[in-house]
Amino acid sequence: MTSTAPPKILVICGPTASGKSELAVRLAQELEGEIVNADSMQIYRGMDIGTAKPAYGERDGIPHHLLDVADPDQPFSAADFSAAASHIISDITGRAKRPIVVGGTGLYIRALLHGLVDSPSGAGEVRRELQAEAQERGNQAMLEQLRTVDPELASGIHPNNLVRIIRGLEVYRLTGIPLSHFQREHGFSQQRYRCLQIGIHVERQELYDRIEKRVERMLSMGLLDEVQELLMNGFGPELKAMRSIGYRETCSFLAGEQSLEETTLLIKRNSRRYAKRQSTWFNADPNIIWLEYPEKFATILRHCIEFF
Repeated sequence: MTSTAPPKILVICGPTASGKSELAVRLAQELEGEIVNADSMQIYRGMDIGTAKPAYGERDGIPHHLLDVADPDQPFSAADFSAAASHIISDITGRAKRPIVVGGTGLYIRALLHGLVDSPSGAGEVRRELQAEAQERGNQAMLEQLRTVDPELASGIHPNNLVRIIRGLEVYRLTGIPLSHFQREHGFSQQRYRCLQIGIHVERQELYDRIEKRVERMLSMGLLDEVQELLMNGFGPELKAMRSIGYRETCSFLAGEQSLEETTLLIKRNSRRYAKRQSTWFNADPNIIWLEYPEKFATILRHCIEFF
C-alpha cells in the first residue's frame, strides 16, 4: 500500500517591512497560488493600518485567507492558526491551486509546519494557583522553583517571562514530567507538508530605513483615527491585540501620556527591536533560503517553479 505524500506549500517569511506581502502577490500571479496569512495581528478585524495589512487594491485579485477572522478581544493562538490554516491549505490544494503562506510570526509558521508540543493542556485551577503564588513570591522565586523540577527548561527562560515559567511548573504539577521532556520527544520534527521556505534578506540599515518610512506612512494614513475607533468600539488598551506595536504607543498618546513625536519615535524603536527578534528566530532555521527582493525575484521564482 502506497502512502500519500504530504502536500506542497510555499512559505514566505522574514522581518517586518521586508516586502513579504508584495512578493507573495507576485508569486501567486505566476504560480496560480492563493495566499494564507501568517501574521498574528492581521487576523484581527479593524486593525488594518497598524498591522500593514494588504489593502484590497494591493491584493491584485489574489485570494487572501486568514485576514479579518477575529475581533481584537477574541483569543487566537498558534494552535488556532495551525488548525485553520491546515483546513484552508487542504481546500486550496483540492482546487489544484498552490498555497503560499506569508508572514512574520515565526511560531505560527512552526506550528503549521511541525505541529505543537504534545504536552497536557493546563488545568485552570493549577494555573490560577501558580499565578497567585507568583504575585506573592515574585518571578525569580518561581524561576528557582522551576529550576528544581526542570533545570533544562529553566536555563533558557528569563525571569521576566512569567508565562513560560508558569507553563513549565503547570505541566510538571499536572504530570510529574518536565515540559522539556515533552519538547525533546516532539522535537518539532513532524513533517506535515513538503515545504519550500523563502526568507527575504534585507541589510539591517536598509530594513531600519524601511521601518521608519512605514511608521510615518501609517501615521499619515490615519493610524491615530484607527486606534481611536477601536477604543470607541470597546476594545480597550488592556487587550493583548491592543498591546501590540503601534497600538500600545498610540493608546498612550490618546490618553495624554506622551507627545506625538515621542509616540512616533517609540513605534519606530519598538518596530526595529521586533524586526531584530524576528530575524533571530528565522535565522535559526537552516531550511530557509535567504534571497534579496526585488533584486532576486527571478531566482526566487525559479526556485518556486522547480519546487512545485
